[in-house]
Amino acid sequence: MSNHSQIEKMSLKDDQVNEEEEDIVNPWEVSTHSAKGVDYDKLIRKFGSTKIDHALIKRIENLTGRPVHHLLRRGIFFSQRDLEMILNVYEQKKPFYLYTGRGPSSEAMHMGHLIPFIFTKWLQDTFDVPLVIQLTDDEKFLWKDLTLEQTNHLAFENAKDIIACGFDVEKTFIFSDLDFLTNSPAFYRTICRIQKLVTYNQVKGIFGFTDSDSIGKISFPAIQAAPSFSCMFPEIFNGRSDIPCLIPCAIDQDPYFRMTRDVAPRMGCLKPALIHSTFFPALQGAQTKMSASDPNSSIFVTDTDQEIKDKINKYAFSGGGATVEEHKTKGGNCEVDVSYQYLTFFMEDDQRLEEIRMAYTSGELMTGSLKKELIDILQKMVGEHRQRREAVTDEIVRQFMKPRKLKYDYPAL
Repeated sequence: MSNHSQIEKMSLKDDQVNEEEEDIVNPWEVSTHSAKGVDYDKLIRKFGSTKIDHALIKRIENLTGRPVHHLLRRGIFFSQRDLEMILNVYEQKKPFYLYTGRGPSSEAMHMGHLIPFIFTKWLQDTFDVPLVIQLTDDEKFLWKDLTLEQTNHLAFENAKDIIACGFDVEKTFIFSDLDFLTNSPAFYRTICRIQKLVTYNQVKGIFGFTDSDSIGKISFPAIQAAPSFSCMFPEIFNGRSDIPCLIPCAIDQDPYFRMTRDVAPRMGCLKPALIHSTFFPALQGAQTKMSASDPNSSIFVTDTDQEIKDKINKYAFSGGGATVEEHKTKGGNCEVDVSYQYLTFFMEDDQRLEEIRMAYTSGELMTGSLKKELIDILQKMVGEHRQRREAVTDEIVRQFMKPRKLKYDYPAL
């Protein structure tokens, strides 16, 4: 085993550390004791990934001939594994593909759920590559108190919100695990190859499974790992197993793909590359959890203009002073102010964002005015998304979910 593999494997075992001062970050729980949120520099060291630096951003801009997305420029996508390899492939005019996903546990998605898809859409448009999107309705059946029929229905409904982000049906394949597994021999064969190479001890160390967890949970990581390999999609890649994969995801999903990267060489496959995002904070602040069951914990794509205004004004955690006088004297704290944090995700204008930061920090801009800036942007974004979603029919979803060749050609080797 290479030193790199050993480092990745060793770092997997650190995920479950649960001490008072430690952030908890794994695929099922994210929590922090800091009002500023998760310590991402510490997380990079713990997970063994690499911080995205200015040189890497400049290289992307030089290769693509366009500015990077503001989510990348502002460090919201902040960490990577083997992104240089993907850029080398692109520079050599060789193909790669994108893979991301969604666990469909609720009918209404919140704005945080859209972040990976907004960025993935930019990656697809910029690099002109195919995209596969996995909807893990099987996972949600195993982990939640939901029936198979319910999770499968939620996957279909969530697909409408994903399609409404503007993906191109000629470049994008969306699949539900429950549906695709029944008619794709390549999917199941890829899963079996992964399962054979991962021991129970390894998944216990990586994911913290216990003896009381169902065997469905214990075997699931292989299902999320499988789309990292082009051999799983013979219709798209003409049976080729040598097409590299880039996975944009929130960093809590990284344990799945460290496991995937560990088994890839033993399968004779390429390790997937990753680009990680930070977490979208709950309205009440970084120390609270967003929940689909608590409508006031976030802005949902189904919210009306009035609901958006009321939620931001009533629930968005403020970093401003307790009184007008105190705020004008001491200024606001953008590091903990949720309305400002949301603007870093959704305001595209860097210059305006910096003006707001300086004015709020100095005490010149009041909390109410800051919240109004955010309300205007969110009302426009959610309103436009709602209109696009209404245009997504069941038939359009079925077109995206049909196993098929996409617009790209891959000559057989």
